[in-house]
Amino acid sequence: MYRHHVKRREFIAAFSCVVLWPFAAPAQPVAMPIVGFVSPASPGGYLPLSAFLRGLGEAGFVEGRDFVIEYRWAHGRHERLPALVNDLVQRKVSVIAATSTPAAMAAKAANVAIPTVFTMSGDPVQLGLVSSIDRPNGNLTGARQFDIEAAPKRLELIREMFPTATNVGLLVNPADALTSPISREMSETAVALGLKLRVLRASDTLDLATAFKSLSQMKVPLVIGSDPFFSTHDIELGRLSLSNRIPAIYQYPQFTAAGGLMSYGGDVAESHRLAGIYVGRILKGERPSDLPVHEVSKVELIINLTTAKTFGISLPISMLERADQIIQ
Repeated sequence: MYRHHVKRREFIAAFSCVVLWPFAAPAQPVAMPIVGFVSPASPGGYLPLSAFLRGLGEAGFVEGRDFVIEYRWAHGRHERLPALVNDLVQRKVSVIAATSTPAAMAAKAANVAIPTVFTMSGDPVQLGLVSSIDRPNGNLTGARQFDIEAAPKRLELIREMFPTATNVGLLVNPADALTSPISREMSETAVALGLKLRVLRASDTLDLATAFKSLSQMKVPLVIGSDPFFSTHDIELGRLSLSNRIPAIYQYPQFTAAGGLMSYGGDVAESHRLAGIYVGRILKGERPSDLPVHEVSKVELIINLTTAKTFGISLPISMLERADQIIQ
């Protein structure tokens, strides 16, 4: 009797497991963190993006497996950046990657607690983004490349290439907050070199065409200012300078590869890679306030020797020896 009762209880328990198992609640998928990526550039051909993703990979994060990205592109229109940042805030992203000085300024102005990692050429301390390089003491940190500091050197390189020149063009974007300090520093350098700056302004593609047409009539060499709008059109700038036969210098190698005469600037790919690593570390739980701002001091001089020959320019041997890369 007792043995029969035990078997009956075991049967009921086993049957209950069989009946209940198909109705057990499935495990809920764990939501992946969202990285908000905001840039004043356009998505097509934005080369630093691969470096940013590589940095995330070095931190152990693979897009689609460990996180998802919400991309926001301003397509060269800086005025759109605040709305794009606010959109990411409403999306409640885990981290914001603000690539460029204007994007970082828009993120700071949003005044939210979302950790933000920037890449920029401006001085984040002077711009009020961080308290100091070593201790940001806020929700922003990131990496900066020395493009603004390299701007006067670009003017010196033009002077070295054209020792008899008296006028030099300077192309700036009036919509950029950094235009005034850069123009002021460039003016001081020009005076020291005995040059007069012919300042041209462009904030859209129509302005670019007009500026290069004017420059072709002036017949003066050109220095292109540091600005995210120009970096969005660096390939177009190279082609415009070549087609209008304007010897020009800019900060990014894409410009030289597209036909521009020279490029001299900081390593933007490296600053994006370091920013990607920081985003990964924040996703792991670290705070931006504990992550010192990276300063990427490396600069590169690239010369397009084919363009120089096309323009009939004889380059100084000393300059060719200093070049990090020569395009032939």
